[in-house]
Amino acid sequence: MTKRTGQTTVLVVEDELYVRESLKAYLEDVGYQVITAENGQVGLEMFRSRHPDIIMTDLRMPVMDGFALVETITAESGFTPIVVVSGVGAVDEAVRAMRLGAWDYLSKPLVNFDELQITLENSLERARTKRELERLRHHLSNGTLDDETAFSGIITTSPRMRAIFLYLESVAPSRQSILITGETGTGKELIARAVHNLSGLSGPFVAINLAGLDDTMFSDTLFGHQRGAYTGADRAREGLVRQAAGGTLFLDEIGDLSPGSQVKLLRLLQEGEYLPLGSDKIQKSDARIVAATHADLKERMEQGSFRPDLYYRLCNHRLELPPLRDRSEDLPLLTSYFLKKAAGTLGKPVPSAPAELNVYLSAYRFPGNIRELEAMIHDAVARSGSRTLPLDSIISAIGSDLCTKHSHSADVTNCPVCPFAGKFPTLKDAEEQLITEALRLAENNQRLAAAYLGITRQALNKRLTRSEH
Repeated sequence: MTKRTGQTTVLVVEDELYVRESLKAYLEDVGYQVITAENGQVGLEMFRSRHPDIIMTDLRMPVMDGFALVETITAESGFTPIVVVSGVGAVDEAVRAMRLGAWDYLSKPLVNFDELQITLENSLERARTKRELERLRHHLSNGTLDDETAFSGIITTSPRMRAIFLYLESVAPSRQSILITGETGTGKELIARAVHNLSGLSGPFVAINLAGLDDTMFSDTLFGHQRGAYTGADRAREGLVRQAAGGTLFLDEIGDLSPGSQVKLLRLLQEGEYLPLGSDKIQKSDARIVAATHADLKERMEQGSFRPDLYYRLCNHRLELPPLRDRSEDLPLLTSYFLKKAAGTLGKPVPSAPAELNVYLSAYRFPGNIRELEAMIHDAVARSGSRTLPLDSIISAIGSDLCTKHSHSADVTNCPVCPFAGKFPTLKDAEEQLITEALRLAENNQRLAAAYLGITRQALNKRLTRSEH
């Protein structure tokens, strides 16, 4: 017998009082909330008024039998799982009930209660999956968000981010784990908070960065300890798993976990169980796990440093956040937001952004992503002594770490810098083509074009002047 966590309501429809009360006592003992009915008619009324998560019904009953109950409820709600109980050898009855909409069946007498619990949990899991798929289909088909406010903290007009929002709104009500991947500074914790806000969970959002935690510190931080568990442990301490009860536990930098910590996390994910340091009493958790990493976990699996079973357990739902360089349409919005934020923090008036600022930012690779952009704008505002934002610090930070703008429709044979496109170019032709392409990418900003070419602005001016004569 496994003690479950979470609030799940079971409707038991059974005409025999002894069987009905026995089932109620067992199911309540393992953690379910139980409501009962003595026949199908009462059961149908309970279903309509109480909306149970799962129904368990006998088939042969007075007033309304189980067959009519299954057929009626299935017509009204295709997402409520129904488990029927048939007599020994009455396979034909079970088959008939399944055709009418039952999800599974058990045979009387019910002597194996572990089998009963497994059957109920499997049906509940199937129902959750079915609802998630329906939500996903609905959101992707109409392209609208039900709750725009859940993502209000994320500044974007990017179609890629919009698609991520639609996916998250579909899977957030699930209790299954989510893995968020993406480069440093792409906003993984903001996404995790949005998931929590959409989940409907009543508990808190608790976040922890796992980078640098050894196995003992990992256990102590997440699972807590008993008094006297180690030298200096003069009082008991609850861990973050306990603090996140009924809510979301966000584990950042999951890729940095040690092998021993990975085993403990796997048990928490699989069984919902953990052991505080110094305790031999297993604790249960109903916290929903959302994990994040900037690392390539598949590569680490191949290297043997990350457990495959943990990876696949984390990947019930998975999404990858795009880097800022692939969200160039968001740069004006983000820049405006960070200008106002920095000015407010520094007690300065908001400076206006020069027209060429977005050209420079669009050309930069942004290895630190949104976090780096915020720091860059804050530094520029701090240096500002006029109404217009100075660009010197931004240009200096960008340096030569530039990215090219890709066009998926471009024909490689028409690319002026693709080697050996058409006839082999002379050095003079190649130089002219490179300068032309650099100026195109820089939108005729000579300083930026020079950075693309790896030369000074003065050297570029000389070449342009020479080519005119």
